[in-house]
Amino acid sequence: MTSERRLPAAVLWDMDGTLVDTEPYWMATENEIAEAHGATWTHEDAMTLVGNDLLTSGAYIKAKLGLAQSAEEVVEMLLDGVVAQVHHAVPWRPGGRELLLALHDAGVPCALVTMSYQRLVAPILEHLPPETFRVIVTGDMVDNGKPHPEAYLTAAAALGVEPAECIAIEDSPTGATSAEEAGCRVLVVPNHVPVDQGPRRVFRTSLEDVTPAELGSLV
Repeated sequence: MTSERRLPAAVLWDMDGTLVDTEPYWMATENEIAEAHGATWTHEDAMTLVGNDLLTSGAYIKAKLGLAQSAEEVVEMLLDGVVAQVHHAVPWRPGGRELLLALHDAGVPCALVTMSYQRLVAPILEHLPPETFRVIVTGDMVDNGKPHPEAYLTAAAALGVEPAECIAIEDSPTGATSAEEAGCRVLVVPNHVPVDQGPRRVFRTSLEDVTPAELGSLV
């Protein structure tokens, strides 16, 4: 097999902003929480939270809005709003679902590595064939969220592959750092926030027309 046709050992997918563009759902819910409590929430606040561990976001919102609720309770408020919107419509990112299914057809194992919790992941997976993701790592399964590498290390170990043989697909600085620190090669498709260059990062403007073989050439 030529190097051009080599496939990655596995592909590890971020979800929010990468596979599905749920970031506007999060931002709308953040605004709703602020308005319900008579507080101000800015676009800059929203951008600060992109890619974060949810408890980190919950603590930020609690402090920023002066909420009586705990960070954990704020996270559940966020999830209530976003899950309701996902049930109404799943906003796939351009090329994301197509690449995911192509990898599945090519026999490349995929893992979902997201800081969202299982109850948000579940309604999205309903729109994919069974076993599209062989491993799912969610934010409520790890002790250390992104940008810590634990989530990506956990996914690679569960698949039985070395992180260096994997491609991670990310859209945020925190996610790219997490995957890079785990040892993965990272395909970065920036969405709502800019992402700096890094030693193990390759950039694309979209996942449209990206093939499994092209991912293999990045390893």
